[in-house]
Amino acid sequence: MKFDIITQLGAITRAVHEREHEGQPARAVVASRTYATTVEDLWHAITSPERIPRWFLPVSGELRLGGRYQLQGNAGGTITRCEPPHQLALTWEFGGQVTWVRVQLRPEADGAHLELEHIAPVGGDPWDQYGPGAVGVGWDLSLVGLGEHLRTGAALDPKAFEAWTLGPEGKQFVRGSSDDWARASISAGTPAAAAIAAAARTTAFYTGEPQAS
Repeated sequence: MKFDIITQLGAITRAVHEREHEGQPARAVVASRTYATTVEDLWHAITSPERIPRWFLPVSGELRLGGRYQLQGNAGGTITRCEPPHQLALTWEFGGQVTWVRVQLRPEADGAHLELEHIAPVGGDPWDQYGPGAVGVGWDLSLVGLGEHLRTGAALDPKAFEAWTLGPEGKQFVRGSSDDWARASISAGTPAAAAIAAAARTTAFYTGEPQAS
């Protein structure tokens, strides 16, 4: 498995925002990318229980408005909005925390644009320790997997993708992704030293390598 790291990193636009969610202060991590496909195909790839495991994780439950879903070994939650083929929202319940994910799709001249927003309440880990990269790097990796599935039509080999992630190229991608999320955090007002330190901790977490001193 081989990817052009610079192209993959540059294909994703990243932003960090402070906002309110359900009347409470929150932070949002926003990742967006355009894919060379139709909105309808992209919607099917991110909502079909047959296609989601081809690029992400096996999923079970009722994939409908109000239904509960469970990703194997990862988050579960409730689907709170479903407006095919443009709007999807759900709770993201993992490790005793509840956060929220929103996805918007729209057509563009060169394909279909995906915007993913992951919202978390202000305060506490993992944001205080890792910054936006805590979830941002994981979503970046997922968007790479989605792109490869859309490009080939085939399912990713989970073991091969994991091996790539933990190999030299994957670690290079993680470092670049962490740095890009640090830049987005600085643009949102985080002091540079804090954002850079959080990015270093994120990189160490994802790569399993000691944190650079």
